[in-house]
Amino acid sequence: MTDILEKSEVLNGGAFIIQDSTPDSTFIPEELNEEQLMVKAMIQDFLKNDIDPNRAALEKQKEGLAPSLLEKMGDLGLLGTHMPEIYGGTAMDTNTNTMICDALGPAGGFTVSYAVQTGIGMLPIFYFGTEEQKAKYLPETISGRLKVAYCLTEPGSGSDALAAKTRADLSADGTHYVINGQKMWISNGGFADMFIVFAKIDGAKFTGFMVDRHTEGVTLGAEEDKLGIKGSSTRQIFFENVKVPVENVLGEIGKGHLIAFNVLNVGRFKLGALCLGGAKAVATMGIKYANERQQFKQPIANFGAIQHKIAEMGIKIFVGDSSQYRISHLMQEHIHNSLENGKSYSEATLDAAEEYSIECALIKFIGSEALGYVVDENVQIHGGMGFSEEGQAARAYRDSRINRIYEGTNEINRLLSVDMLLKKAMKGKLDIVGPAWAVQKELASMPSFGRPDGEYGEEYTALKDFKKIILMVAGGAAKMQMDGKINLQTEQEILMNVADMLAETFNCESTLLRVHKLAGMMNRPLSMEVYEAILKVQFADATTRISKWATDALCGFAEGDLLKTFLMGLKRFTKYPPVNVKKERRTIAAAMIAANEFCF
Repeated sequence: MTDILEKSEVLNGGAFIIQDSTPDSTFIPEELNEEQLMVKAMIQDFLKNDIDPNRAALEKQKEGLAPSLLEKMGDLGLLGTHMPEIYGGTAMDTNTNTMICDALGPAGGFTVSYAVQTGIGMLPIFYFGTEEQKAKYLPETISGRLKVAYCLTEPGSGSDALAAKTRADLSADGTHYVINGQKMWISNGGFADMFIVFAKIDGAKFTGFMVDRHTEGVTLGAEEDKLGIKGSSTRQIFFENVKVPVENVLGEIGKGHLIAFNVLNVGRFKLGALCLGGAKAVATMGIKYANERQQFKQPIANFGAIQHKIAEMGIKIFVGDSSQYRISHLMQEHIHNSLENGKSYSEATLDAAEEYSIECALIKFIGSEALGYVVDENVQIHGGMGFSEEGQAARAYRDSRINRIYEGTNEINRLLSVDMLLKKAMKGKLDIVGPAWAVQKELASMPSFGRPDGEYGEEYTALKDFKKIILMVAGGAAKMQMDGKINLQTEQEILMNVADMLAETFNCESTLLRVHKLAGMMNRPLSMEVYEAILKVQFADATTRISKWATDALCGFAEGDLLKTFLMGLKRFTKYPPVNVKKERRTIAAAMIAANEFCF
């Protein structure tokens, strides 16, 4: 279970629970090179010059503003950084594209317009379009001249996308399909020139289509009055006897689910990065206010209760950041290997998204929930001013809430992460049975009382134990299902517990690898005392959280002597030493308060 990967190897999707990685095999954001930082600076200039002065106008959906900003991004080359040069893109690597999403995070509601254009709008054509379709549409979408929206959700089908009722019927002469139906919550719907539409041919074969907005029979509903992301366009789209040429079928007939689900893998990853980037800006907002706001003749940043909030913001963002760049690098290495093996760029990137679909699901809820925490505590730090629309805190709070809902709700992503892991195991792509049996045998042996040695020995030992807990719980639940004692499809609470342990463990490992790598770097931004404080608090809190989730899951399917055995094993695997988290959090908060911004 603890085979250390060689530097040249690439960890397969989901394999993190049965294999260990090394710091050398992990990319961290402190390694961004000069060229990547120049791209980041260009985005920061775009935010300063084009987004910040227009935030109020975007919020009021000033006509033509969002489309013009997309065109400006096209002129800057920022819409095609993930596309091949043949279509007008620049084909930057995955780490650079992750950094771009990270840097654009502070754009608020406008990130929706960007994410739709470059993700669920553009990628279906890139991954599944014919060469003719790619040549016709991709250069226009990359330039921003053609805006695209993605029409999947319907009034009766949200998470259950395949329950869609929009219908497509082939005309008598075989030249076109006639589409009838209704789509809702369509981002960019108010200004898109083309829609990626999913409909069932003959009411059965779920298929993708490219539909010109100006086609007769296409009508738009009014702009939705939303809780947040008011700067984004969201409308219902109606199709009444809309004639779509047969050459506008996207991908294979009846295989629309492949388009929908594979594109969502990328969307989830990008959303996680956008959320974490947004969280950095909001954390900075809270820190600045805490330094400025005087109470009892001193800045409120001096108070322990406020420092706790600031530290937690920093920890959640640093940990999520560590995970997102680790996933980014895994996908980048996978793409590189696929290209070396003769696959096309579109095939390689699609394969990478599918391979790391588990990790993409994890980072989606990791990032969106980190942002949710940060915007909430930012309002709290601002007090009454945080509840006023006069400042930025309230808008950030409202804008963040949708992130836990779209691109698959966080509940769906939790369930999917475990489901995909178990399916990989059943297909023989991931051997978790052997390691799970090894854990079961270990439960029957005498525990070791020796203390870990080596650099970060306590953390590496705790990490291995976290993985054992997952294997113990998931293996025990799977065995109960095989014995017919439970049905995991109806035991969502247990699956949610396992998903939370997966995310927490991935976060811990990613953070440990980053901190360990920083320890060997001469040009790190801050002292190791700060990074190690983050590491200690993360592992201390993770130990408590994992113990709680594991206990809940075990009590949900085991009882009697079996439950006692499992709980004894759980106690054995949660031995991370106690940490003075108050002291460590104060160290973390002090670094950010002194910098007057999020500084990791």
